[in-house]
Amino acid sequence: MFAVVQFPGSNDDRDMRFALERVLGVPSRLVWHKDAALPSDAKAVLLPGGFSYGDYLRCGAMARFSPIMADVRRFADAGGRVLGTCNGFQVLCEAGLLPGALLRNRGLHFICDDVHLRVERADTPFTQRAEPGAVLRIPIKHGEGAYFAPPPLLAALEQNRQVVLRYCGPDGAVDEASNPNGSAANIAGIVNERGNVIGLMPHPEHAVEPLIGGVDGRVILGSLVDAVRGSASA
Repeated sequence: MFAVVQFPGSNDDRDMRFALERVLGVPSRLVWHKDAALPSDAKAVLLPGGFSYGDYLRCGAMARFSPIMADVRRFADAGGRVLGTCNGFQVLCEAGLLPGALLRNRGLHFICDDVHLRVERADTPFTQRAEPGAVLRIPIKHGEGAYFAPPPLLAALEQNRQVVLRYCGPDGAVDEASNPNGSAANIAGIVNERGNVIGLMPHPEHAVEPLIGGVDGRVILGSLVDAVRGSASA
């Protein structure tokens, strides 16, 4: 069972459940942010996009104090897989489960568009359905999605191979023209050092059906499903 955490202001929680259950065939459950603990049978935890607490103070700054986040941390510290998309990425950074921060987009405009992503690592539980260098097309929709890390931290992320996804052109070229929001080093998604927690600004749950623009989101969510199933059968 996959746990989808629901904060006040979440608006992609049911889209995430649709992708998991109707497309990928795995059961899921909504977990309210005031719950003290995750379900005992949770195999993965997903923090969806939206506007938790109305994005007051900073995106994710208040959600990090929700009671459920203590158990999300426990789950992650025990090696459980955690995936945060958009606002979920922001919450994970604010909670200290991922390094860095998400700032206002370059130009201060909200962006809603399809972007291309280059897979930098295919050896994580979230990208194992891809090949290194593969280009995915997945939508973004955010106002505070510019990833920031000071130079020493950015260098450490690169050295530790924690950058998993970068914004790129359709041909996989990474340059300023393919950076939609001003993210440092075109970073679209990172993992923690252990590799079991990922945050990404794009929305894979909105790219799982051909009729709504493509299925590349299945690469990321399907990789997580495969990883969980593989662990269960090991």
